[in-house]
Amino acid sequence: MNRRPFIALILAAPLLTHGAAADEAQATLRSTIDEVLGIANGASSRSALASSARSVLQRRVSFETMTRRAVGVGWKQFSSAQQAKATDLFTTLVIRTYSNKFTPGQTATIDYKAATNPASGRVDVPTTLVYKGSRYSVIYRMEQIGGWRIADVVIEGVSLVANYRSQLDASFKQGGAEAVIRSLEQSVSRPS
Repeated sequence: MNRRPFIALILAAPLLTHGAAADEAQATLRSTIDEVLGIANGASSRSALASSARSVLQRRVSFETMTRRAVGVGWKQFSSAQQAKATDLFTTLVIRTYSNKFTPGQTATIDYKAATNPASGRVDVPTTLVYKGSRYSVIYRMEQIGGWRIADVVIEGVSLVANYRSQLDASFKQGGAEAVIRSLEQSVSRPS
């Protein structure tokens, strides 16, 4: 019996899995972005965009993972009610902040690059976003969290999670979970 084809198949299996994971994650991302861009193109205002896109984003973005990572090690000291409150506020803040970057009627184009698989259960999808004549490098970090979900977005080299971590960690050090929640409430209550 010739074992070479069998051995070759075993050695290639991780590569096939990697490719399948990257393809699946990228397909999920494309579907999400297409759905959000469709909403953005039909939105009458930025607040309407934020409201309409929220349900799509909550299905495809792991806001709990983002919030937990943005808070950092202090997250373990939050009660489950505080974690839920912080996650809800963080979700509102992120969706509103990024919805405010779009102008209803303006179309964005996205060029997807080859996805990479830096770790098991994680796929990074680099893209180039062209919007209003400006070009942005955006990497979507996808993770297996009950299906492929966005766990971070890196825009022009700046991680959304790391950016908020610097703010929320300082709040936590000053006053614990309640200070983080107050900080998020203040950010959400500011006019857009």
